[in-house]
Amino acid sequence: MLFLSNAKNRLCGVAKVICCFGLLVHASWVLAHIEEVEVVAARENQIGQGVSASSGVVGGDEIQIRALQRTGSVLELVPGMVVTQHSGTGKANQYFLRGFNRDHGTDFATSIDGMPINMRSHGHGQGYTDLNFIIPEAIEKVAYKKGAYYAEVGDFSGAGSAEFFTRSRFDNSDADSGSVGLEAGEDDYYRALVLADFSALNGQWFIATEHHKNQGPWTDISEDLNKHNLLLKHQRNWRGGELDIALMAYDNQWNSADQIPQRAVNTGLIDEFGSIDTTVGGEASRYSLSAQWRTPHWQAGLYAIRSDLNLWSNFTYFLEDNVNGDQFEQVDSRAIYGGTLRHEKHLQLFNRPVTLRLGGELRYDRIRDVGLFSSRDRLRLGAIRRDSINEGSVGSYSEATMAISDQLKAVVAVRYDYFDFEVDDKAGVNINGRDLSVNGGDENDDKWSFKAGLIHNINSEWELYGSLGQGFHSNDARGTTIRIDPDSGDAVGRVDPLVASFGYELGLRGFINDRINLSLAAWALELDSELLFVGDAGNTEASGASEREGIELTVYYRLSESLTADLEYAYADSQFKNTEPGVGDDIPGAISEVVQAGLSVDMPSGWFGSLRLRYFGDRPLEETGQVRSDSSTVVNLRAGYVYEQWLFKLDILNALESDDHDIDYFYESRLASEAAGVEDIHYHILEPRTVRLGVEYTF
Repeated sequence: MLFLSNAKNRLCGVAKVICCFGLLVHASWVLAHIEEVEVVAARENQIGQGVSASSGVVGGDEIQIRALQRTGSVLELVPGMVVTQHSGTGKANQYFLRGFNRDHGTDFATSIDGMPINMRSHGHGQGYTDLNFIIPEAIEKVAYKKGAYYAEVGDFSGAGSAEFFTRSRFDNSDADSGSVGLEAGEDDYYRALVLADFSALNGQWFIATEHHKNQGPWTDISEDLNKHNLLLKHQRNWRGGELDIALMAYDNQWNSADQIPQRAVNTGLIDEFGSIDTTVGGEASRYSLSAQWRTPHWQAGLYAIRSDLNLWSNFTYFLEDNVNGDQFEQVDSRAIYGGTLRHEKHLQLFNRPVTLRLGGELRYDRIRDVGLFSSRDRLRLGAIRRDSINEGSVGSYSEATMAISDQLKAVVAVRYDYFDFEVDDKAGVNINGRDLSVNGGDENDDKWSFKAGLIHNINSEWELYGSLGQGFHSNDARGTTIRIDPDSGDAVGRVDPLVASFGYELGLRGFINDRINLSLAAWALELDSELLFVGDAGNTEASGASEREGIELTVYYRLSESLTADLEYAYADSQFKNTEPGVGDDIPGAISEVVQAGLSVDMPSGWFGSLRLRYFGDRPLEETGQVRSDSSTVVNLRAGYVYEQWLFKLDILNALESDDHDIDYFYESRLASEAAGVEDIHYHILEPRTVRLGVEYTF
């Protein structure tokens, strides 16, 4: 295949990075053999459990040993995933996986303890995935599934999914215990953390709370991040099963350092840490109450979520309005209610064991206010578009896994989803003088999805997979009923409510001598359409069908009882299908190569640490591929020491002081001194080398 030869050529550029990393592995291997202690594998053995070579489970211990630039970086535990930021610490991150620049979450489903994280028909972007409400130390494990081969994953399932599971106890002991931690660093970074568990009211309680402040390294603004998080979880035995009840609370305010135009830096108007509009930022909150009940054969869950966001941005400066500027405010205020039900049953068919899984889910988004406003210095000038939305869905699935022989299993699944959309215009006549009442209305759609796989167990250490499946993502409800563009008043075509995808892959997995955990996958994915509702403009943006294919290799090697090395390589070839002559077929923002490598050390003497390298290659910024971003490399380091009940740690983020870009865009903007708009690269630089110190006391 073409992408295999392309990958071979591109690997030459990455080889130097891997070779240098290999020298570090060898040096650390020698040091680690001075003393040894048994550690628990962070990557769980999936032989006999996985449906494909692209699924896995990562333990919380691996999260704790990594230096994290931001909360969203926990998703980089998914092999091949890149997490970046372009608009302030409080905003949802930018996510890249399998040839997708999935903006803030489209085509990758996320959930936590049975609750969805992706926001449908969101004020900023479809599938908006803000992870800032998660406390990393409270994560017990992360289960990821790349591809559309899994019956339990519905909306946003094209590229895959990740589910976070929170702790129910501080540690594995029966005694009440906990810890108090403080962190401080450059740029007025402070973080306080409390974790504790205790027994009361015939059950087990776990609490985690976090307070986080940061001013950031920016020249023209003080980020003034002020974040508060709380998790309170109760676990008890109930009616023959285990019941978890969890309360989560999150509140955040921040100022944003948005992406900046290259020409403003080249001319000396600002430096690389400067800003054009210094008044942008945001406010966000999320509160949830959930309950999950589990037995060996049943699992049921209910949840209620309240989420609010006010986000001020300005990406084009004075392109549209040379007096007030182009700042805009995006609003999203909603309540989400839902539940899940799963049942697993073991049968015999033709004297062969069959596992039958049945499941269903309900979700209802009551979006009281979702809008786009013109603003200046965070003061509203008028509504561009404003709506209320009721969006409900129901999904059901059945999956059968049958042992055809002692070495061969077959998996067959079918899923059905139904969506209902109701959009009511609240703006009336907008700031542009457009009557938007015609943009309201009702719509519905449904989708059948079929999935299948073969799993060949070669022996106790090797497994071979063939997987295929249909997935889908929902489009923004406003795009399904829209008639006129809120800005120009031109007629706009409606989008399909549900967009189908089809993917398949061949994979190999090995778990060798309890030391090497390896997976290799060659995959392909076709998407019917990449139509999206563009929250920044209040309208729909059309793009055609697309296809992607690639290879992924992940290797985790336990060099000794105290030293683990890992290497992840992902290559993707992405393009639009059926493009017109003269129009390029490159997908803007689609990263072709990702390399992540790491070393983790946990010594019996008390010393521990990790060294992480992340590289992602250049990528097209527009359809012809003539304008491209540069590649980006960053190295993070954590070192620490445990002495009795005390833990001391040192984080060095961007340890090699890379001045690469976290993200790049190519579009038209206008500075105050310019007579007309200019097409330019707009970028957000990696934050400079930052040192942070932390101390924890365990009781």
